[in-house]
Amino acid sequence: MLRLVVFALFLGICASAGKQKKKETPQSLSRGWGDSIRWVKSYEVGLLEMVKRKKPLMIIHHQDNCQHSQALKKAFAADKSIQKMAEKDFIMVNLLVETTDENIAPDGHYVPRILFVDPSKTVRTEIVGKFPTHLYTYEPADMMLLAKNMKKAKIMLKAEL
Repeated sequence: MLRLVVFALFLGICASAGKQKKKETPQSLSRGWGDSIRWVKSYEVGLLEMVKRKKPLMIIHHQDNCQHSQALKKAFAADKSIQKMAEKDFIMVNLLVETTDENIAPDGHYVPRILFVDPSKTVRTEIVGKFPTHLYTYEPADMMLLAKNMKKAKIMLKAEL
């Protein structure tokens, strides 16, 4: 009888240990920048989608191990107006790895940086942040400027269509 109780207890522990294993969920393309946004897989896919859907492409260059990228990501994901515009009006891509296209590094390779490309595949180098040495970088406190620049990218697109 004691063996039966010990055996049942052992089975119960083994069964509950199996249930506690976390299922590995694949990392979302959002990488924490906003799960409600439709993110494209790569820069190349973003260019194709941008032309097809006639929306500007917003490219976010960042690194997981960069504290500035992480702080910007948190502010970006928390800003409802930016999330709404990104979801509705842009083709969105966030890149951890640089591309070979030097056009999207007009003032160098650094993170974080955000650039806009219009459906004619023109990088909108005139849409900049507030820093004179790293023109396309933003800080968490710059969400109003980023929202303004997103609106500017939309207006430029409409003016050219």
